[in-house]
Amino acid sequence: MQNLKGKIALVTGASRGVGKGIALGLIEAEATVYITGRTVADMAYIDGHGSAIECDHRADDQVEAVFRRINEEQGRLDVLVNNVWGGYENMIENGEFTFTHPLWQQPLWRWDAMFQAGVRAHYVASHFAARMMTRQRSGLIVNISFWAAQKYLSNTAYGVSKAATDKMTADLAHELREYEVGVLSLYPGLVRTESVMMAAAFLDLSNSESPEFIGRAVAHLAADPNVLEKTGEVVVAAALAEEYGFTDIDGKKPRPLTLNDV
Repeated sequence: MQNLKGKIALVTGASRGVGKGIALGLIEAEATVYITGRTVADMAYIDGHGSAIECDHRADDQVEAVFRRINEEQGRLDVLVNNVWGGYENMIENGEFTFTHPLWQQPLWRWDAMFQAGVRAHYVASHFAARMMTRQRSGLIVNISFWAAQKYLSNTAYGVSKAATDKMTADLAHELREYEVGVLSLYPGLVRTESVMMAAAFLDLSNSESPEFIGRAVAHLAADPNVLEKTGEVVVAAALAEEYGFTDIDGKKPRPLTLNDV
């Protein structure tokens, strides 16, 4: 396992699911980890390894306060993982699964959720992180994204929001390269989150990934002295496992998905 002792990381939206797994992967690598979420009780797992901060990422003043606290307590930020995301909640409305409906049958709130609590939340967090990272002339920003950026999956709003995330990655990487700050989009595979496991009976989990596996991918990126060679790119967690030589927590190496597989 990579060692990130002395490194300071922030994972947004880390009360459960992929965000929690990323935080645990960074803790495993001995980083000092800050996490955000809307329910402090769900973030108790961080105790002794970092700090949990209650934050609604739709409120800019709350986000700014998170970065102010990290700056006051640590004086630096080495890794930002933009994981917080909106639009996955309430997939079933009035007994009907609406997440895969076409645009004209979609509730309009879903677009706003994916952009306000997703794309814009990533933009705002990156705004404050970049101020710290450009000053120290080092750092890594990882935006959790998905194949919907490149292929139709589920609904139009989902695809547009993920494509926007990847475009932000590419453009921000261009702006930050001269400051030796890397920016990447990271694609998980099928992750065994709490929500996914509730539907386990209906899914093929043979090539699935634990949430901690995504954390190990982030930890290896953060420890890579040549990570700037990847800046602006989309990387796949399982492909990083092959490159860096790490496994999932069960010792398995999930097969990297391709655009055709998804």
